[in-house]
Amino acid sequence: MPDPHSRGLAGRDSSASADAWLSAAQADAGDGPAVIAVVRDTPGPRATAPHRHARGQLLGARRGLLTVGSERGRWLVPPSDAVWIPPQAEHSLRSHGPRFAGWSLYVAADACAALPTQPCGLRVPALLREIVARLGDGAAPSPARTRLIAVALDEIAAAAAGAGRPGLPMPTDPRLLKIAQALIENPADPRGAADWAAWAHLSERSLRRHFALETGYGLRQWRQRAGLLSAVERLAAGAAVTAVALDSGYASVSAFGAMFRRHFGVSPTAYLEAMASDGVG
Repeated sequence: MPDPHSRGLAGRDSSASADAWLSAAQADAGDGPAVIAVVRDTPGPRATAPHRHARGQLLGARRGLLTVGSERGRWLVPPSDAVWIPPQAEHSLRSHGPRFAGWSLYVAADACAALPTQPCGLRVPALLREIVARLGDGAAPSPARTRLIAVALDEIAAAAAGAGRPGLPMPTDPRLLKIAQALIENPADPRGAADWAAWAHLSERSLRRHFALETGYGLRQWRQRAGLLSAVERLAAGAAVTAVALDSGYASVSAFGAMFRRHFGVSPTAYLEAMASDGVG
C-alpha cells in the first residue's frame, strides 16, 4: 500500500460559489490525496452554515478577518493565526470586511493521527505559511511536494502542541448555551446575571456556578470577551473605532482601547493594520 503522505493535491479554488472551499465529495473522501490545499481570494465576504466533513481542516485568512465557530467555541482568526478543525467536527465560518482572502488545508482522516482531536486555534509558523503558498500554486504532484506535505503535517502538530490561541469557549448546557448565543447576537444587551437566569429558568447562583465550570470564565468575563470579539468584527467591516467603543458600552474610546490592548496586546488601529497585511504568499 502506498504511503498516504506520498500523495498531494494542491489547487487554487476558482469556484464562483461562496459556500464551499472544496466539493463535498473531496472533503468527504476517505481516500485520495493526504492534503488538499486551497487558496482563495474573493471580492466580497464569505459565510458557511454549520457543517462537517470527513477530512480535518486547517483554515486561516491571508488578509482580513475570519470568525470560526464550533460546538466548543468561537475564534477570531487574523492573518497570523489559523483554526484546526478535526475530522467530522461541526464548524462554520464568516469573513468580515469587503474582501476575503483565505486558505485551507484539508487533511485526510488517516493523516490526522498526530493532530488535535478537538478544534483549536494556533499561531501559524512562518514555515507553514510558506508551505501553504507553495501547495496552493496549482503545480502538479512531485517528490518535492510530497516532502512539503509531510513537513506541513509536522508543523501543524507542533503549532497545536504549543501555546494555543484563545477562543471564546461555549457552554454545553442548553440553558447556558441559549444565554451565550443571545449575548453573541447582542453583546450590549443590558440585562444582568439575575435577568439572564430568570430568562433561562435558572437560579442566579446556578447560572454563575455552571457557566464558570463549563467555560472557564465567569459570566462577566465571558461577556466581556464576547463583546470584544464582536467589536473586532465590526472594526473589520469598516466601522469607526469611536462608534464601536460607544456602542459596546464603553464610556470613552480610551477605555475601549485600554481593554482592547489588555485582551489582544495591541491597539485597535494596530490590530486592523495587521489584518490588512497578506498572511500567505
